[in-house]
Amino acid sequence: MSKPAHPFAFRDFRFYFIARLTTTLAQMAMVIVIGWQVYDIARTDLGMSTRDAAFQLGLIGLAQFLPLLVLTLVVGWVADRVDRRWIARAAIGLETGCAMALFWLTYTDAVTLPALFTVAALLGVARAFAGPALGALAPNLVPPATLPAAIAISAIAWQTGSILGPALGGILYDQHAALSYGVSMALFAVAFLALLMIRAVPRSDMAGGGKPWQQMIEGMHYVRQNKLVFGAISLDLFAVLLGGVTAVLPIYARDILQVGPEGLGQLRAAPAVGAVTMGIWFAWRPLRYNVGRKLLIGVAVYGAATAIFGISRSLPLSLVMLALLGAADMMSVYVRQSLIQLHTPDAMRGRVGAVSSLFISGSNELGEARAGFLSSAIGATTAVVAGGIGAILVAGLWARWFPALRDARSFALPALDEDVSLKEKST
Repeated sequence: MSKPAHPFAFRDFRFYFIARLTTTLAQMAMVIVIGWQVYDIARTDLGMSTRDAAFQLGLIGLAQFLPLLVLTLVVGWVADRVDRRWIARAAIGLETGCAMALFWLTYTDAVTLPALFTVAALLGVARAFAGPALGALAPNLVPPATLPAAIAISAIAWQTGSILGPALGGILYDQHAALSYGVSMALFAVAFLALLMIRAVPRSDMAGGGKPWQQMIEGMHYVRQNKLVFGAISLDLFAVLLGGVTAVLPIYARDILQVGPEGLGQLRAAPAVGAVTMGIWFAWRPLRYNVGRKLLIGVAVYGAATAIFGISRSLPLSLVMLALLGAADMMSVYVRQSLIQLHTPDAMRGRVGAVSSLFISGSNELGEARAGFLSSAIGATTAVVAGGIGAILVAGLWARWFPALRDARSFALPALDEDVSLKEKST
């Protein structure tokens, strides 16, 4: 049996990689500055206490999550009905507008908490549409046998952006408060142009009949009935919901480790350093055996690293633990996305991807809200340590409740319902 072609052998996937990388760079550069501005305005301009300012960080995470919660069924249905390339292009256009607004407000020293919350909500809308569209588009660009490596490389693009984006945002903000938003605008423009270069791809017709609202909920039914997919998605939801630390990094940077905005960029980038290292490994040496058990072990390691980070008062140790939890999270991303994409028909990928995006955003944005609110109530250190322990417990419970996930020995590439000829799309 011949070795599957490398994803970069396919022209359209190369442009997809560029779009993914530049979009993530721009998003992360913006997010890190938004979080810093929210916390700094609350502490400096409004004179809030540390805990009250932490509450504002929880609210900003909630502002990004609510649009996805409301729009999940709609965006999944749209991703299976409309050209996925144009959905992603429109979402990037909206993100560009958000960057322009924050650039002007920051440049004129007119930025306020209401403005930051409004932009955060609009970014949530953009991400709600972009996530399912891009996720459903990727499998159309490579053959099924190449898909696990393509998922790892796509994750590398995201994680590389997550490494460089926060550091870039922090450095640019230190030079001029508005500069990070200006650079983000340019990066979004590159992503838009890269998406324009992706040629039309064949798609299967939407499975099932009925009215639009019936078609919308089919994705949720599919996820609920497929124990393997449901177990993988829900594991990530609860583990990161409990163990996520992104929202409290400004607290650690400003008040606990006292390393300022530049240190915040390092803290924010550290998880991605570990993740991209793991992603590179998977891109060249894909997992083949006992993928379910390795996924559960990765989640347990994620929780342990989170708990140690919570009690650390040393910047080097904190960075190491964040890198370790990032590597463990990459393991989860790689296995989960491979299982979802390979076990979902193309005609359902938009709707299933929307459900997956809801779970992922629930674990990220809602997890940020949880971390902010809990830090406000019991303190950042206690909240982070408790969350890490909770993630370890989740890994143990899911090993018992989802034997199909625990016993998954390989990705077991199924024969998908489409036979897309991609050879002519390669170089």
